[in-house]
Amino acid sequence: MAVKNIVLPIPLSSVNSAGFSGAYVLLSGAGGITKACISLRIVNDSSIDVTVSFDGVNDHGFVPNGTEWNIDFQTNSQPQNNVCCLPQFTRVYVKAAAGAGFVYLSGFYQPQGV
Repeated sequence: MAVKNIVLPIPLSSVNSAGFSGAYVLLSGAGGITKACISLRIVNDSSIDVTVSFDGVNDHGFVPNGTEWNIDFQTNSQPQNNVCCLPQFTRVYVKAAAGAGFVYLSGFYQPQGV
């Protein structure tokens, strides 16, 4: 089945940094991201730096407070005419000490169909 020539957003999710305790906290929701994303954005609008994980065990990224991490999977696909996505249901975690403010997760996917 071919992909459509449009992109759509996944639902925005967030976590309050006041609840951080140094252990990984689920940012994407219990079921993970709702679609296979071609791009993902983590915005750290909190007072502390956060570490990001895609498995809840290993550190995979770092987002300083007041910044964002934009990941464009499609741009990095090999070969370039292939579709490259973060798999549906992938769970995204963040960890840090307690802070003030929120960390947000958003993304876009390319739907399949006719």
